[in-house]
Amino acid sequence: MIFLSACQNDTTKSHDVADLTAGESKFELSAAQAKTIFDMPVHCITVEYPNKLGQSIGSDADLKPPRVLRPIFYGCYDWHSSVHGYWSIIKLMKAFDSLDHDGAVRSTLNKMITDQNGAIEKSFFEDKNNLSFERTYGWAWLFKLQEELITWEDPDAKRWSESLKPLVALLRSKLMDYLPKLVYPIRSGKHDNTAFGLSLMYDYALTVKDQQLAEAIAEHAIRLYQNDKKCDFSYEPSGSDFLSPCLEEAYLMSKVLNDKAYANWLQEFLPQMYARDFQLEPAIVKDRSDGQLVHLDGLNYSRAACLYGIADKIPALTHLRKIADEHLSFTLPNLTKEDDYMGSHWLGTFALYAITNQ
Repeated sequence: MIFLSACQNDTTKSHDVADLTAGESKFELSAAQAKTIFDMPVHCITVEYPNKLGQSIGSDADLKPPRVLRPIFYGCYDWHSSVHGYWSIIKLMKAFDSLDHDGAVRSTLNKMITDQNGAIEKSFFEDKNNLSFERTYGWAWLFKLQEELITWEDPDAKRWSESLKPLVALLRSKLMDYLPKLVYPIRSGKHDNTAFGLSLMYDYALTVKDQQLAEAIAEHAIRLYQNDKKCDFSYEPSGSDFLSPCLEEAYLMSKVLNDKAYANWLQEFLPQMYARDFQLEPAIVKDRSDGQLVHLDGLNYSRAACLYGIADKIPALTHLRKIADEHLSFTLPNLTKEDDYMGSHWLGTFALYAITNQ
């Protein structure tokens, strides 16, 4: 059956991606729908302006165009959006050969992801004025991109992963140095949310079998969050959130605690979710041309990803999958690269993240 269309507000549009169907609480991504998502980052990874550099300027020498400062990740408005745009492209190319039938996207990636460009990207993070740049959100998405490249048996992908390897190693080292110094987690609903970054990086560590990194993330996640109780959804969301502080924390802990420990912890942290009548309404966006307000579309995707993950860990919480489905069905019809650039440059990634997290 067509699952989407039942729960749309007056700002919703009808697009091909809205034809996603749910069978047994499972959204299936067709080739056509994958292309909708694929085209969004493909369109923007070479779009230099508008651009939010987000850097600290040390001298006149730092005043350079984005393509010079960051020759791989200069598009899609900002560094982290460019990185996760690449993640979306790679993930979808692995699943759907037809998306790059003429090799044009592969050719672009070959020109951009080179050893020389990787070295320039790395040097930016070594600059004394930008040592904490993109910590930990952008770092986490770079790890996820590398995870996709390493697990792809493709000659070009292997070469791209080697070109990114020095930067990944640098950020890994920075993370290992940072975690012991982080006395308190960052609980915001935006980029610097600690739980979201650690969750993505933990996935990477497990995939690449980096036991030291995985153990460090688990150790510090437990240290930071194990005593938390009664997270209150009534304070969520803030007006420009794209992450749920309560759900991101709960999802991270589902990964680092064993089943029994997690069940006990979650009963204390989010006891309201155990009620069969638990409700969580999708967030509403009134203006998708507003770069802050449109964050709430991303919140619906990231909430769905968390709810699916938590339900997988705790069988008694299967009703959370219905809430996740509702968040996806409410928001997916708005997804198109023809939408305002403030949303289109990044929201495809979050849609893909939610769909593949079921």
